[in-house]
Amino acid sequence: MTKGRVTVIDIAQAAGVSKSTVSLVLQGSPLVNEATRSKVNSAMRELGYVYNRGAANLRQASAKSKIIGVVVNDLTNSFFAELAVGVDMVVQSAGFVQFLSNTSESIDRQREVIASMREHGISGLIVSPARATEAVDFKPLVAAGIPVVVVVRSLPGAKVSSIVSDNEGGTSAAVEHLASLGHTRIAFLGGFTDTAVFEERLAGYIDGLNRAGLGFDEELVISSAPSRAGGVDAIGRAIAMGNRPTAAVCFNDAVAFGVCDGLRARHMEPGRDFAVVGFDDVIEAQTAVPALTTVSVDPQSMGRRAAQLLLKQINAGRAEAENVTTAVRLVVRESCGAAQKKIGRKMA
Repeated sequence: MTKGRVTVIDIAQAAGVSKSTVSLVLQGSPLVNEATRSKVNSAMRELGYVYNRGAANLRQASAKSKIIGVVVNDLTNSFFAELAVGVDMVVQSAGFVQFLSNTSESIDRQREVIASMREHGISGLIVSPARATEAVDFKPLVAAGIPVVVVVRSLPGAKVSSIVSDNEGGTSAAVEHLASLGHTRIAFLGGFTDTAVFEERLAGYIDGLNRAGLGFDEELVISSAPSRAGGVDAIGRAIAMGNRPTAAVCFNDAVAFGVCDGLRARHMEPGRDFAVVGFDDVIEAQTAVPALTTVSVDPQSMGRRAAQLLLKQINAGRAEAENVTTAVRLVVRESCGAAQKKIGRKMA
């Protein structure tokens, strides 16, 4: 291999890191730790790589592409697939394409994919931040004038636009509905405690209890991964309580589906023996058995609004931060037992 043909991929392989990490080193990014930076620089010296910064800058300047970056924290959750569909509806009609990536809640992966997207000259970014994301992580994008819209999870202090749902209002309405059916032991199941969404939905849960004249019992708040498996785990712990709950508001629909799985594994029927309410109203909620009572966010609509806001900033040539909170509504179906004249209390 001649020196003139050494590529970023060659350096990445020699240093044992990703291509995006090499790019961050070349850009002088502070996101790379010194040990990794030293390893990459050593590989470049050994391979004889010379970074043509002038050519790279020219590439970036000319590459204001028709590409929109979309980064989500959990693509296994169908909420984010529906959100991406909503984004695509808008950007496609505007002549853009979306570059979609999943971080699986990894902050390092998030940094890498955003760096890679910047290399491809994205015109803007829509992102549902991974756990532990801080406002400073978006400072380079803001400084570069790249419009950013944060969705689902707010990021105070980031000076970027955001679109989130009325999390407090949603869980409050869900608790009040369950209380109106006669439930007094209502659990809040699922979600990571270190996210703003969890804090907001928990606050709504507590507000709903207060409105219904019910006391708050910390034991009834059971955190877990915001996934189907997390729901199975959470309901297992709830049912093991001495004074077990008879109903639950779940962090999201994925958790709610897991709760229903966990109930059936214990020969309990959702909606008859235990009331379940989700949050999001993904497509499967309506066709599930029993159909899931849930707080409707309309993820496709959220995706469309995020894309519209981003395109507005791209077309204006400036990234002025706007914060939008979308309305939600409780959709009552079968899983909460609203059709039952009595609250099922058969416990396996």
